[in-house]
Amino acid sequence: MRAEDEETPNQRLARNVGELLSELRVAQAGVQILFGFLLAVVFTAQFQQAGGFEKALHLVAVLLAAASTALLTAPAAWHRILFRTGRRRDILRAGNRAVLAGLACLAAAITVTVALIVKVVYGDVTMGVVGGLTALVFVTLWFVVPTRLARRAVEVANRADEDGRNRR
Repeated sequence: MRAEDEETPNQRLARNVGELLSELRVAQAGVQILFGFLLAVVFTAQFQQAGGFEKALHLVAVLLAAASTALLTAPAAWHRILFRTGRRRDILRAGNRAVLAGLACLAAAITVTVALIVKVVYGDVTMGVVGGLTALVFVTLWFVVPTRLARRAVEVANRADEDGRNRR
């Protein structure tokens, strides 16, 4: 028997909230580094000479990084404000949605930043190709793979249930 099977519902919620907050530490480090880089870039001479399109891409990346920061830190703030109110289930439900949205914003911010750098160094066509490939990598690894793994787990569980009923 697994330790998780012996947990009370409240213990499971506490563990899940703790796991959510731990996972956020990894994503927050990435978004903080990216956000710092994006903020520092505007103070360089090269950025001052950039065209309107490059500045617009930069602004989009900054806004996406800011949105990601807000979404990825929200569950920690909610936990701090609500942890003594017995609202763990609400924190977990809303926190999960915020984290997924924050990860999507982070992936988009990184993609736009990569595209901006490639645009400056190699030009428009290469920017489109590399930006598209970057987005594809994030969508695949962060969203498609886990969705397929979850479906596969459901299929395996359904087959096991079916096999159990057929043996009876």
